[in-house]
Amino acid sequence: MFNRRYALMVPFALAMAPARAAAPGFSFANIDGGQIDLQAYRGKPILVVNTASHCVFTKQYDALQQLHDDYGDRLLVLAVPSDDFGGQEYGTEAEVKRFCEVNFNLTLPLTEITRVKGPEAHPFYVWAAKNGVRPAWNFHKVLLDGEGRIVRDFPSTIGPQSARLRRAIDALLDT
Repeated sequence: MFNRRYALMVPFALAMAPARAAAPGFSFANIDGGQIDLQAYRGKPILVVNTASHCVFTKQYDALQQLHDDYGDRLLVLAVPSDDFGGQEYGTEAEVKRFCEVNFNLTLPLTEITRVKGPEAHPFYVWAAKNGVRPAWNFHKVLLDGEGRIVRDFPSTIGPQSARLRRAIDALLDT
């Protein structure tokens, strides 16, 4: 049965939902040296993905590269190698870079090996956690809008080529 009282409360409750704050100026150490400054991509969506070379989801690198190729400079796809989920990453950046180049021909940006959980997590992931987003495993995807706000996050089981993820990206590009 339709309850008019609750129907009137729903729009009010949605209006009261807290908006996620825009990311402050984060940067990541680039695997090739230097920094990847997210502020440099202001106005463009950003997909931040914590990755690992020895994970059941590692084959998602192919799909991440395809996103990078398909969207070009309209979307930053950033791979963040991490060893936070059970020793699934190489011990050095050189090994990670070589693995990604040889096995996946990656040209998308890669960071240095980075902590994504716990007290030593990168500040981006500390901020994301404060906004309700915590990677539960490797290849967790965080989609930011052009202003640096978290739009959605996708678990490892949602691949980079999934219709849900692509629709979310396309919606940001259409605005």
